Order: sequence, then C-alpha cells, then structure tokens
Amino acid sequence: EIYSSINQYTPNHKCFRKLVHLHKNKHINRPYWIYFSSPQQQKPALIESTEEFVFVERLIPPSRIPDPPKHAGPAPSGWTPPAETPPPLPYMIRRSRMHNIPVYTDLTHGNRKMTLVRKVEGDIWALEKDVKQFLQELTGKDMPTQVNEVTMTLRIKGHFDQELKSWLSSKGF
Repeated sequence: EIYSSINQYTPNHKCFRKLVHLHKNKHINRPYWIYFSSPQQQKPALIESTEEFVFVERLIPPSRIPDPPKHAGPAPSGWTPPAETPPPLPYMIRRSRMHNIPVYTDLTHGNRKMTLVRKVEGDIWALEKDVKQFLQELTGKDMPTQVNEVTMTLRIKGHFDQELKSWLSSKGF
C-alpha cells in the first residue's frame, strides 16, 4: 500500500512537480502530504512492528536505579552496603540515589575547603555534636561547622570526606 502510493507520484506527476517547485522557491511551510489529491493517501501510513522491540528495549535506560546486590563485606570498588537495620541514633543519613553515602567535598575561592554531609534526617544538631567529637579525636582541633536545617545539610571546614564516609559506614549508614 505504501509503495503503491510512492510509485503513483513519480517525478512526472503534477503534484510532485508542484511540490518540487515550492521547495525550490522556499515558499513551503506546510507538510508535503496536503498537496496529494486523494484524501485516503493524505498522510503516509505508519507500520508498528513489535517483533523488533526486543532490540530497542535494551537501549532504553532503566526508569530507576536497581537495588544493589546483597553481600556481607565491601565490594571490590570499596562500596559497602548499609546495615540491615538503621542504628539507634536520633539522626538518620539516607543514601544517595546511587546508593552512596552523601558526603561531598567543596573547593571555593581557590583554597576554601569544605566537606558537606547531605540527606540528614532527624536531630541534625546531635549529628553535628558527634561529628565535632569525631574530628576532635582525629585532628586534635575543634573544627568549625555549619548546620542548615532547611536543606538538611552539615558543612565542616576542611576536606574530611573519606574519614567521614568510613566513620558513617562503621555506624551503619
């Protein structure tokens, strides 16, 4: 059916010549099928084939990140799964959508180093107290922190991302 409509409009057909003339003069701003004379053949027909969709499905990205596999220890990449039950603390730190601990570093103004802990739920002030105590034992200094209850984040002066990630994973987050 499609091939018969294509063969019907050869380069000698008057509709095709009109279409080519309009394209050459750049006056066309309407779809080409409105120039066909037959109302049955105004739009080209679409053929939907479900047999080849198997090959297309594997190219479509998943709609969500799959759950990580269950294993006891750390993965070869260094990723550790969270504990089965959350720790009995007044605060909770959710994992990111890629199942990582949400601790990030930030470098601004060329030399201002900050560590950012995101996705804090519950008593963020208790987390700040515990983080300050942990960093006091680690560095011997009282590190300045900033709590933002609205965005549920905690900022610490200095780069302590690896230390905080290992500390939080040992707590069970």
